[in-house]
Amino acid sequence: MFSVQPQPAVPATAAESAETLCPAEAIVAAENERRPVLIEAIQPAVDGGLYAAKRVLGDLVSVSADLITDGHDLVAGELLILSPEHLRSQPAAGQDGAGGADGAGALIVPLEPLSMDRHGARFLVDALGLWHFTVRAWIDHPATWRRGLQRKLEAGQDVSVELSIGAQLLEGAVARAAGSERALLERAARQLANAAVPVEQRAREALSPELAQLVARYPDRRLATTHAPWLPLRVDRERARFSSWYEMFPRSTGARGQHGSFASAIERLPYIAGMGFDVLYLPPIHPIGHTFRKGKNNQTRASDGDVGSPWAIGAAEGGHKSIHAALGTLEDFERFRRAAESHGLELALDVALQVTPDHPYVHEHPEWFKHRPDGTIQYAENPPKKYQDIYPFDFECDAWRSLWVELKSIFEFWIARGVRIFRVDNPHTKSLGFWRWCLADLSARHPDLIFLAEAFTRPALMHALAKLGFTQSYTYFTWRNTAQEMRQYLKELNAAPVSDFFRPNFWPNTPDILPEHLQHAGRPAFALRLTLAALLSSNYGIYGPAFELMDNAPRPGAEEYVDNEKYELKSWDVEREDSLAPLITRINAIRKENPALQQTALSFHPCDNELLLCFSKHSPGGDNSVLIVINMDPHNPQAGWIDLNDLFPAAGADASAAAALHRRELQLHDLLSDARYLSQGQRLYVRLDPQSAPAHIFRLRRLVRTEHDFDYFV
Repeated sequence: MFSVQPQPAVPATAAESAETLCPAEAIVAAENERRPVLIEAIQPAVDGGLYAAKRVLGDLVSVSADLITDGHDLVAGELLILSPEHLRSQPAAGQDGAGGADGAGALIVPLEPLSMDRHGARFLVDALGLWHFTVRAWIDHPATWRRGLQRKLEAGQDVSVELSIGAQLLEGAVARAAGSERALLERAARQLANAAVPVEQRAREALSPELAQLVARYPDRRLATTHAPWLPLRVDRERARFSSWYEMFPRSTGARGQHGSFASAIERLPYIAGMGFDVLYLPPIHPIGHTFRKGKNNQTRASDGDVGSPWAIGAAEGGHKSIHAALGTLEDFERFRRAAESHGLELALDVALQVTPDHPYVHEHPEWFKHRPDGTIQYAENPPKKYQDIYPFDFECDAWRSLWVELKSIFEFWIARGVRIFRVDNPHTKSLGFWRWCLADLSARHPDLIFLAEAFTRPALMHALAKLGFTQSYTYFTWRNTAQEMRQYLKELNAAPVSDFFRPNFWPNTPDILPEHLQHAGRPAFALRLTLAALLSSNYGIYGPAFELMDNAPRPGAEEYVDNEKYELKSWDVEREDSLAPLITRINAIRKENPALQQTALSFHPCDNELLLCFSKHSPGGDNSVLIVINMDPHNPQAGWIDLNDLFPAAGADASAAAALHRRELQLHDLLSDARYLSQGQRLYVRLDPQSAPAHIFRLRRLVRTEHDFDYFV
């Protein structure tokens, strides 16, 4: 169903080759060992190319590698790139390294020296899907010869022999050239070999940049090394990197005490879109089981009228491909989806691969479940908790093939109805092999899909799910509280190789989680956690209206909501005057207006007060920079001095920006308060009162002086 490409074993020594290989194999091995350039440490590469690195449409992908050879010869190389379209047109190519060692049909970009043995190149990804790339390198004999010629000339030595050697090198290039450039190379070769022409004149022509560029177009690749295997690169749409999620139970949009529907949920759409969200996430919308249905507050016995948990999927009327009757029909769902899209909201559906005892799968396919010795089906457990209302699938059952195909068809059913984003419930408790197969197949046919993994689990397992195809993931952000914890966690997320495959999505709350820090500090705590989530990560979400209405009543002794919406209908007054909706609206607008905030990459800056968190973000082009200072104490005002000495060098911005900072010609425009300040040099004093504002969000604007004494900031 899927396979990992084995790597050939190369004998360590010639003696070992002779002992372990037949004569023909030994000749091939010796031929490979003749290739004089080693290619190492290619980036980006996830586990040596076993998994795809990730980028988004329109990115300039930077690739670098060490090109190593013995002695003092110069090395040249190139980046070979295969687009998804190329792979689709040659479906067999991917089976032996995405096109074979020769790279036939690949886009070729020359590598440029970066430092010492490091070389690099960039290419634009302009199509969704799976790309492949590799590096090819060889000894650059013409460049090595030119360097030697230049040094001998500078030393006043006779270079007649060197010019003859150069003529031979040019003759080799002639054999590889064509058309008018072949004629130019032939003429240059004759000129270098012509002893009647003064040495000085021949040397000048030999060292001309134009000739060097011409020769470089026809390199001698006979002993070139091509890195194997080709490395995969997954290219997603922009929403994979930048998105604002809002979670809502449509059943809680009805009149007080009445079950909501898609029709009533449509009326909530302007409110959600008005806050600036672009993804509307719905918990499961399917029929809910009756057997062992949970009551309010997760009571083990339901009372009459209890609506149950949406994650208890399946009843006599249908399962994962059906709509809860009280919500409406499939036609009502599609009407709701289209209405959401008309408000700029893309719909995300929850996929929970589990069933209730009433789900049709239980009766039609009992072979898909684990049976206990007494003949009953094993329900879900997390001792001491028991979930008699949930049956997990047995991914290792003998009928696993039919099970896997059916579970994949759940995604396909909703894809056919226009859904392109899925939030997957507890994927870490399902087969990793299933996810590798399922997500690869779905993404190959629908490269615009986005999958959010709700996996609060061990780091290695969270990372494995991302490598296997999940686009984004929930994180530990919810339990990181201090400035030091935030710095450490964000540095982990932004460091390669994790940053190449793992896209965090920060959530300050979920229906399952009411963190302790939201339970006791009131409005400032909610404002603080919103600001952290939205500005630290380019993907974030909230469970509403519980969040903006600051619902902070916990179940005693737990990080859970009392009167949890998972088990009952709620009536939310979204027009409440004390709502956080205005702050959410402003922060979402700031995110959309500033490209610097549409990525998770950042730089932290020192502060003499540990309760202040300071960091900056800069757009890839360097034309948008934002400096953020957040008060991590929701109870008290905090003040301190920020060290901005590395504000622009850390971002790789041009020297003029740093000079503007030092000359105090940099304006700090607070996008929350609209106040404007002139820079104070390399240090900045700030004071933040959590009762009035959780943060400063400074857009950095440089002073532009005009010849008519009309100065302005940009």
